[in-house]
Amino acid sequence: MNVSLYAAEFVFPGHPDKLCDAIADALVQAATAREKRALVGVEVACHRHKVFITGRIGCENANTIDVDDLVRAVYKSAGYGVAWYPSPVQLEIHVDLCLGPLEDGEDEFRELSDDQAICIGYANDIEASNHLPVEHWLARHFAKRLYRLREDNPELGLGPDGKVIVVVKEMEGAWQLERFSCSLQQKNVHDEIALFRAIRLAVEAELQLLALQLPGLSSKMPPDITVNGAGAFEVGGPEGDNGLSGKKLVMDAYGPRVPIGGGAWSGKDFFKADRAGGLHARRIAKQLVRLGLAKEATVVLGWFPGNRSAQILRVTDQNGQLLNLKNMDRLFDTSLLTSGENFRLDNLTELARWGHFLVPSSPWEKVATL
Repeated sequence: MNVSLYAAEFVFPGHPDKLCDAIADALVQAATAREKRALVGVEVACHRHKVFITGRIGCENANTIDVDDLVRAVYKSAGYGVAWYPSPVQLEIHVDLCLGPLEDGEDEFRELSDDQAICIGYANDIEASNHLPVEHWLARHFAKRLYRLREDNPELGLGPDGKVIVVVKEMEGAWQLERFSCSLQQKNVHDEIALFRAIRLAVEAELQLLALQLPGLSSKMPPDITVNGAGAFEVGGPEGDNGLSGKKLVMDAYGPRVPIGGGAWSGKDFFKADRAGGLHARRIAKQLVRLGLAKEATVVLGWFPGNRSAQILRVTDQNGQLLNLKNMDRLFDTSLLTSGENFRLDNLTELARWGHFLVPSSPWEKVATL
């Protein structure tokens, strides 16, 4: 029997990197609401009570975007406020954006790649995990469950920041949670023992629920779980570390089992090759496994400046064997026109926080079925 161990991590919306991703995508949302072909390429950094935003937003009425209001709303919805530094009203927001309308004729060139990119997509045939690696699927679900403890158990004194890491044993269609560790921001005056108990109960309940959804997943808890293994964790978020958009690329995609391209997604509109390409590659991989052509598919797309569509460079199955590329370019639409016009959601902030493959109804997640 083949036995492998796989690890994955996930962080909370109050983590400084995820604050930056959420701000970046809130700006994408605001721009594309004003103009469908808006050009957005922004970077966000944060440290303590300061937020720095750079880049370009080109769209109608770009100057009417209330950047400060969007930033403060992201901090507030993540859980920062009176009890947790920095409060949204304390933020010092530094903006160096090129704001204005698209240049004459520039909207017509949105369908052409303005950069080079290598993009990778992955899917397996596990429908219960939305065709994602099981360890990545588990880490995200545990993170969402534990993040809710802030509201469900206010007596614990939890903050917005936190993270989880899991190790999963995989054995030919069966999975076992081998190790679980988490760090949750908590006021020092609150009960650490109560926190440990609440986390264990929450993880146990979530694991039992997920085991019902995924045949082969054991509901057995690991013998030991670690909570705040580095000691007291009160100083967190932007006060404890700096943040930068695009730093959680592995977590945004599939976890460390699957290689990734090099381009960040949050902060870029869906005409941008690296974001569009990552989603096109995912859609192709998912279609291949749904059609039964592979148990796992990894798709590599290449963009060259001036391309209207990506080039399918490589497609491999679960054994690393190449799948026949003949006519594949004709079977799949990888155009920037399609992604720019159709790949859009109502709440990009939540997409930035919880991953691009969370919602099966997302445009790039919907594929034809047999």
